[in-house]
Amino acid sequence: MKLLLTSGGVTNPSIHTALVQLLNKPLAQCHALVVPTAQWGHPMCGPASVHDLLAAVPDSRYLSGLGWASLGVLELTALPTIGAERWVPWLREADVLLVDGGDATYLCHWMRESGLADLLPSLPDTVWVGVSAGSMVMTPRVGEYFVEWPSAPDDRTLGVVDFSIFPHLNAFPTNTPAHADRWAADLGGPAYAIDEQTAIKVVDGSVEVVSEGEWKKFG
Repeated sequence: MKLLLTSGGVTNPSIHTALVQLLNKPLAQCHALVVPTAQWGHPMCGPASVHDLLAAVPDSRYLSGLGWASLGVLELTALPTIGAERWVPWLREADVLLVDGGDATYLCHWMRESGLADLLPSLPDTVWVGVSAGSMVMTPRVGEYFVEWPSAPDDRTLGVVDFSIFPHLNAFPTNTPAHADRWAADLGGPAYAIDEQTAIKVVDGSVEVVSEGEWKKFG
């Protein structure tokens, strides 16, 4: 799977160019599935924020509103009840998964419960566009600082990549560079702090930072 790990979505021309390169064709020819699941695990998210992800509101232009050939919803919490014979073909027909933010540990739980996590290695040409928790779920740990789901056993996530991500740098009063420094020190491993104008592109283990904003590497 090819990864485009963002904080705020496809927010500038550089990130947009990186996405087109990963897809190897125009977005208007690509079929996308939106994964809103992480939102249900975060106390600041809910029906209104899920609606905004899918509706024609200004922020949707950075993810679901990019002009896809088709756009569908893949809700991971439903998948165990409908059978893989139904949803796996939906997944294999998609060019890109648009995985929104929320709580990364909750998203990780449902990726495993649904079987999606096990399928990732069989999707080498599919592009994963993560936003916030949708990016963090691919890392080994998110840090206790970002765990909001009360049932999370710890801060561990999938570990598809070998670095952690501190998103929304300078977007909130609690996401300053000083907060990122303390977060990284507690993790003790490779990590990046990225703002809304930054993405991390990962293809076959090769990592490239794509940015028109501010970011910092730790470790």
